[in-house]
Amino acid sequence: MRRHLPALSLVFLLSSLLSAPAQQPAAPAKAKRAPNPTMDPLQDVAGLPRVLLIGDSISIGYTLPTRKLLEGKANVHRIPTNGGPTKNGIANLKKWLGDGKWDVIHFNWGIHDLKFMPDGKRQVEAADYEANLRSLVATLKTTGAKLIWASTTPIPEGALNPQRKFGQVPEYNAIAAKVMTENGVPLNDLNAWMTPRFEELHKPKDLHYTEAGSEHLAQKVAEAITQVLTK
Repeated sequence: MRRHLPALSLVFLLSSLLSAPAQQPAAPAKAKRAPNPTMDPLQDVAGLPRVLLIGDSISIGYTLPTRKLLEGKANVHRIPTNGGPTKNGIANLKKWLGDGKWDVIHFNWGIHDLKFMPDGKRQVEAADYEANLRSLVATLKTTGAKLIWASTTPIPEGALNPQRKFGQVPEYNAIAAKVMTENGVPLNDLNAWMTPRFEELHKPKDLHYTEAGSEHLAQKVAEAITQVLTK
């Protein structure tokens, strides 16, 4: 019996190898997105006022050029994410404000609120947009910072890439203007500033801007912040 043990062992080994499932090739690793320096925490320069930018991807585009324009004049921070619609602001504003002291807060919500969702409704309908803005302004006022509201920039006509549909920007800008006027918050009219050069500076079939477009917006943002700081 012992003579047959090696042979039996070999048979079992071959059988197990043949019956084992074939190994599938490993799935290719997903490419990681390059880190966005816009979101990096800012180390304050002592003695300079602290400014916070709140907004969506449009504000992400003008953050770095605004920071450059105000270098040596202010520490320009931004929230570490895309601000999204006003309901996102309601959920996260206190966390974004943190415990530090802010001298100026420049803020906007609107484009994401205007976006039509699969159910045919805007992500935040007009009445809720107004109510949310009132709540957000009330929270921002508790910081003691000087506030600046930025109007929502234009959205191009026709098909967009990726495909999206939006409501009318003037309707929501009018709602915001009413809320800000009643609360004594000055308006930085980025919509009026961008409109004459919109076709030149926005990306094709997109509501976002070229580098030159973001720099153009940053000029107006930096100017508005400077005016408030010098009052």
